Amino acid sequence: MLIIEKMKLFNFKKFQELTLDFNQYYNVLIGDNESGKSTILLALDLIFSGSKNKIENIGLEFLFNNDCITKFFSTNKHHSKLPELIVEVYFNEQNNEDLNGKNNSEHKECDGLKLIISPDRDYINEIINIIKDDPKNFPFEFYKYEFSSFQGRPYTGYSKFVNHIFIDNSRIGSEYAMKEYVNNMYNSHLETVDKFEYQNQYRKYKNEFNDKVLKEINGRTENYNFGVKNDNKSNLLTDLTIFENNISIENKGKGKQCFVKTEFAITKSKKNIDVILIEEPENHLSHSNMQLLINYIAKTGDRQIFITTHNNLISSRLDLKNAILLSSTSDYYAKLNNLDSDTAKYFMKAPDHNILEFALSKKVILVEGDAEYMLMCKMFEIIAHKKYSECEVSIISVGGISFKRYIDIANILKIKTAIIRDNDKDYINNCVDNYKDFCNDLVCVFAEKDNSIYTFEISIYTNNKDLCDKLFSSPQRKLSIQDYMLKNKAEAAFAIMENNTELKVPEYIKEAVEWIRE
Repeated sequence: MLIIEKMKLFNFKKFQELTLDFNQYYNVLIGDNESGKSTILLALDLIFSGSKNKIENIGLEFLFNNDCITKFFSTNKHHSKLPELIVEVYFNEQNNEDLNGKNNSEHKECDGLKLIISPDRDYINEIINIIKDDPKNFPFEFYKYEFSSFQGRPYTGYSKFVNHIFIDNSRIGSEYAMKEYVNNMYNSHLETVDKFEYQNQYRKYKNEFNDKVLKEINGRTENYNFGVKNDNKSNLLTDLTIFENNISIENKGKGKQCFVKTEFAITKSKKNIDVILIEEPENHLSHSNMQLLINYIAKTGDRQIFITTHNNLISSRLDLKNAILLSSTSDYYAKLNNLDSDTAKYFMKAPDHNILEFALSKKVILVEGDAEYMLMCKMFEIIAHKKYSECEVSIISVGGISFKRYIDIANILKIKTAIIRDNDKDYINNCVDNYKDFCNDLVCVFAEKDNSIYTFEISIYTNNKDLCDKLFSSPQRKLSIQDYMLKNKAEAAFAIMENNTELKVPEYIKEAVEWIRE
C-alpha cells in the first residue's frame, strides 16, 4: 500500500514553508477559511497528476506565495533571487527504483515525488529585460514546470506514479469539475494502451455513423454534408459520463451528485486508486445522507484519504486522532494523534458536539447547558463591556459530563479554557478535587463555593431576587420562584435575557470572564 508520510511546500499559495506529517489512513483537515485546507489538497492533486495544463489553467500568479514575490521586489531584483515553487511528497518504501533517490530538499534517499516551478534559464535574457523595463512586473510567463521522482525520473499524466481521484464538492455545479471527475474515474480504471484503443474505437464508430447513417441525408445536400464532430474537443472523454440506474450524474440533484461521486470513488475503485482527495463532502447533503457517506468513508481502510471539512460530524466520526488543524493566521498546524483513546472514542460515539468550534478557538468558556449559554453571552458583555466575539472568546455549551474530554483537547491545542459548572452541593469534591490533575495555566474551573447555591439557576436567583420575582410571580403557580426556574431552565433564562433590567452577575462568573480575558 502506498502511504504519503509527509509533504513539504515551498512558496505554494499561503505557505512560504510547510512540512506536514500525515496519518496512515485518514487525514481530516480542519481550519478556518484561508487556513490552507484546500491548498493542501490542490498541492497533492497537482503533483500526482503530473499535468502542466492544470497548472496553466490555474495560473502561476495564483499559485505562488504573495510574500515571496513581495520579498523579491524588496531586494535588488537580481534574476538569481527569483523564487521557486516546490512541492515534495515523501512515500513509504515502494520497492521501486524509479521513485527512490535524493532529489529532494532533505537530500535524503527515499521514495517520493517532486514538483518544481522555477525560472527557465533558456530565457534568462528575456527575464532580465522584463525586470529591468518594469521592476513591478514579475516574469511568470518565463517559468517552467518539472515533475520528477526523487530518483530524478520525469513523469507526466500519461506515465504517473500515483493513481488518485480529487472529489471537489465545493465545485459541484461546475461542468468542468464534473467532466474532470468523470475522466479521472475513467482513466483510473484503464491501462494507457486500453485508453488509446477505446479512443480509437470511438472515433471509428463516429466515422461509421457519418458514412452509413448520415449517407442518405447527405446525398440530398449537394455541396454540404452533415457529420458528427470527431476532433480533440469532441471525443470519447468529452462525451463520457457516469450513470446510476440509467440516469446520468449531471441530471441528479447536487446532494445526490456529491453522494454518488464519493461513493463511486470509494467503493467501486479499490484496485485502481491509491489516494482519494475529498473537498468538503458535507456540501449539499442532508444529515442522514451525511451519516451514510461517513460510513462509506470509515470502511475504507486500504487507501489513504484526505478530507477537508467544516462539519462536526465528519471530524468526530472519523476519529479526532486523525484530525489535522490548520491556522488561518500562520503556517502553524496541530495534530490530535496524541489524544487519549477514550476521549477520541467518546467524540466518535457521543451525540454531535461543537468540537470544531472548540478546536478552532483561541479562548473558550465551556458551560453546561442552554440556560447557561444564553445568559453567559449577556453576562460577558456586562463584565467586559464588549461582546465575547470581539474578545476572541467562544462560549460553548457541552454538558458537564464531557468537560474533561474537552480539557484533553485544550491541553494539546493550547486553548485557554474556562469551565463554568454547578457545585452540585459539594464544591470541594466536584469542582476542586475532581479537576486537580487537569487544571493548569490554560484550564481553570469556576463555580459557586457556597454549597447551598448548588446550581446556576439558584445563583442567578440569589443575585437577582427582585428581578426574578417580578418576572416569574404568578397566582396560578404552586411552585416557588426558585423551583420554577429549576424546572424551566431554558425558558427562565430566555425571559431574563430578554428583560432590559441590569442583570447582577454572580461573582464566580465575573472571575471566569476576567480570567479568560487576561
